[in-house]
Amino acid sequence: MEEYLEKWIGIEEAAEYLGVNKDTIRSWIKKDTEIPACRIGKQWKFKRSELDAWVKSGKSALL
Repeated sequence: MEEYLEKWIGIEEAAEYLGVNKDTIRSWIKKDTEIPACRIGKQWKFKRSELDAWVKSGKSALL
């Protein structure tokens, strides 16, 4: 999928996609784990392709 056409997803959908609790996602953001998240207003948003790359990079395994 073209990156610029990819839809942004919220914390709940990102948590479901990664198979974790949304509190875990919030914790990763606070711990500066380099999870690819963008703050838009008061909400955190993610792209699935960036989450995939983050997991494949091994950075998620260091938690």
